[in-house]
Amino acid sequence: MSIFDSLQIPTNSLDIFIRSVEISAYIPGRVRLHSRNLVNNPGLEQQVRTQLGAFAEIDKVETSTVTGSILIQYQPERLRRNAELCKVEQYIMTHARRK
Repeated sequence: MSIFDSLQIPTNSLDIFIRSVEISAYIPGRVRLHSRNLVNNPGLEQQVRTQLGAFAEIDKVETSTVTGSILIQYQPERLRRNAELCKVEQYIMTHARRK
């Protein structure tokens, strides 16, 4: 374990992204996030969809610039084979408001 892991310091753009949103709900295979920055911001919406959609392990990304919602759907077993995404899922599990 590195010092970054023990201090929970973001180490890449995915870490920074996930820590910049509110994790509203989590169940394996489905995560709902909220970002105030996404409200009325179609440019950011497109960036979020493009970057999250680039992961083959993520099946579907739905966003709303009205509510700032980001819904991510995936198959847990497939996602967990990607070490980076598995780490993000672990963070989400421990920081979600509703489980």
